[in-house]
Formats: sequence, structure tokens, C-alpha cells
Amino acid sequence: MDQNELINKITREVVRKLKIGLKLKTTASGRSGSGIVLNAPADAASLIDHTLLTPEATQAQFDKLCEEAKRYRFWSVCVNTNRVSYCAKKLRGTGVKVCSVVGFPLGAMDARSMAFETRRAIEDGAAEIDMVLDIGALKSGDFKKVEEGIRAVRRATRGNTVLKVILETGLLEGSEKVIACQLCKKANADFVKTSTGFSRGGATVEDIALMRRTVGPEMGVKASGGVRTFEDVKAMVNAGATRVGASSSVAIVTGGAGAGGY
Repeated sequence: MDQNELINKITREVVRKLKIGLKLKTTASGRSGSGIVLNAPADAASLIDHTLLTPEATQAQFDKLCEEAKRYRFWSVCVNTNRVSYCAKKLRGTGVKVCSVVGFPLGAMDARSMAFETRRAIEDGAAEIDMVLDIGALKSGDFKKVEEGIRAVRRATRGNTVLKVILETGLLEGSEKVIACQLCKKANADFVKTSTGFSRGGATVEDIALMRRTVGPEMGVKASGGVRTFEDVKAMVNAGATRVGASSSVAIVTGGAGAGGY
């Protein structure tokens, strides 16, 4: 029995015992891969959420973030909620979206508060929301609470805003990753995402492949945390990622070496 079969076996047993009624699905033949072909570094730009989430970031750094996003045509900039309005104004009319994080970086926020934060971010111009899953509830087996938390944010988006759920995979066991993905799918999230970049570990090829097999082709998979080069992006895409979160975005699309960070 290989690792994936073992994870699936453990997960089915956990689900059966807890009677949470999830249907574990994988893609045909257990295959991974996103179907996206990247021939050159510049091809990766449309997959990247250009990210700046550090607490010490200055206005000048956000100006630079937006200018880089416009120049290289990144999919979005990803910022904390207090910077959404500023970045949305800087990017108006450019086609570059604003993505914002909520419940960040711990996922330990009351669901009603997270929903409020989501609504405010959208009012300020966010087109996508990356929420942090309630990790403690997941590890406690309180799957109902996890699902209700995701649904609270989903309702707050009113179906018009892309919702990604950050699992913080570095804190989870294999079976917990599978269950988290299934809960996200059941709660109608659009993406599952690996990491905040503020905890242990980051995106790995193995986790991306597992997430893709679990959610199937219907959902997006975002690799974030430690993706710093074009080769990193290609590896994640080949494993099943359809979006990448990175602060080394310019290095990625110009074929340079990432300088660390998210």
C-alpha cells in the first residue's frame, strides 16, 4: 500500500467513526496535474497572487507592489484588509485584482467576525478572499464548526467573490489535509490553499498533489509558502496547482532567484 492509499484508508476510517457524511473522491486513476503548460517564466504571471502581508510593510512597499503587479501583469496583489482600499485605488482600471486575507494568520477568529471582515474587504475593493481555516477545530474533530466557519465567509461573499481556504498544511496530518479539503468542497469554497507563510512549512509538491486528488478538477488549488523560483512554480503546477501565492513574484517571472519571504 503506497502513501496515498494509506492516507485515504485512514481518512475513510476517521470519517466513518465521526459520521460527518463526507464522500471521499479522487480524480480518475488518482492523477494529479493542473493541465497548465508553462513554457517560459513570464507565462507564470497570470497565476500569481503578488503578496505582501508582513506587519512592518510601509506604504512605499505597497506602491511598489502595485506597480510591479501592473508591469508584470500578475493576477492579483494579496494584502491584509487594512490595505485593500489603497491598493484597489492604485490598480483601478488595470485588470489586476485585489485579494485579501481574513482571519489571518491563525484562523482563530470567531466566524461572525471573519464574515464581517470579509464583507468590509469586499466593500473596499477585494475581488478574492483567502480565509484561514479553524485549525484547532479541525484537529479537535469538530468538523461541523470548521464547515460552518467556511460557510459564514462564503455567505459574506454573496457568491460574487472568489473564496480560497488556507489549510496551513504544515500543521496537519495527511488524513486531516484530506478531511479539510473535503470540508472546503462541501462548503462551496472555490480554492484550497496550502499555507499562510507565517507558520511551519509551506507548499510542497506532495501536498499539492494530495489536495488536487482530493478536491478533483472542480476546485482551484493554490500553492503558497516558499514558492520562490520559476522551477518551484512549474513543480507546483505539474502537481495540480492553478494559482500561486508569492512575494518573490518578480524573480519568478524574470527567471531570477527568489530572495526569501512568502
